[in-house]
Amino acid sequence: MSNRTRIAAAAGIIAAASVTGIIVAALAAPAADHTVQEALEPRSEVMLGNGSDHLPSVTATDWVTYADHVIVVEAVAEQAIPPTAGELERGEGVIGRIVSLTVEDVLWSREGATTAAPATWEYSGLGWHFAEGDTTDTTEMALLDFPRVEVGHQYVMAIRWERAVCDEDGEYTPAQWRGLGEGSEIPYDDDTIGNGESEGTVQDAATFAAAAEDEADQGVEELLAGESADALVGALNSAVPDSAAQAEMTTMDAETSCV
Repeated sequence: MSNRTRIAAAAGIIAAASVTGIIVAALAAPAADHTVQEALEPRSEVMLGNGSDHLPSVTATDWVTYADHVIVVEAVAEQAIPPTAGELERGEGVIGRIVSLTVEDVLWSREGATTAAPATWEYSGLGWHFAEGDTTDTTEMALLDFPRVEVGHQYVMAIRWERAVCDEDGEYTPAQWRGLGEGSEIPYDDDTIGNGESEGTVQDAATFAAAAEDEADQGVEELLAGESADALVGALNSAVPDSAAQAEMTTMDAETSCV
């Protein structure tokens, strides 16, 4: 697995499925036919970018307020997304990824959720940065405090279904599954919360928990590191959703929906 090196991200704020900000153009392009493993030889470093959470995502209350489902997924395959013609001409840019997730279990569902949890999810993940015109000599990209979501690893994710959006400027965003933010995507290798890949490197749940003891804003991952899904389900069932926030989200969805 990669050694983590914090490098200032060339694209500035980088967005994935649970983040808002400037979306790298390559992430929206069609997936290539070849697999990432066949196309790329990543370097050992990981370039970490920053993004703004899509929604509050840290606590169990955040999850039961904003998520439709909490699921266990395994990353089973990935495809490269070619850089744009402009990036190739410039000699520097981003090779994106689409990661195929299989939903292994649905741990919790919000009462009244209108869309059932998916069986699979084509997840938009960060890929690689290239420079000097060489698309085979690349640096892995990830978001600070987020899993990169890599093949062979399991994760717990709190997700919500968002309807197609038409904003005032005429921009169209298709209906899609989205995460909530940094706190809603958690390593879950060996059925253990906090165990597995994060930021492109593998962490041990016990070591992570010890390091997080003094953090001021402890969330689901920090509080339940080393526990099984049963502990998470218990925390979710005990949490009380913020009804005012839910009502506000319902109003916003109605105002921006294309239907």
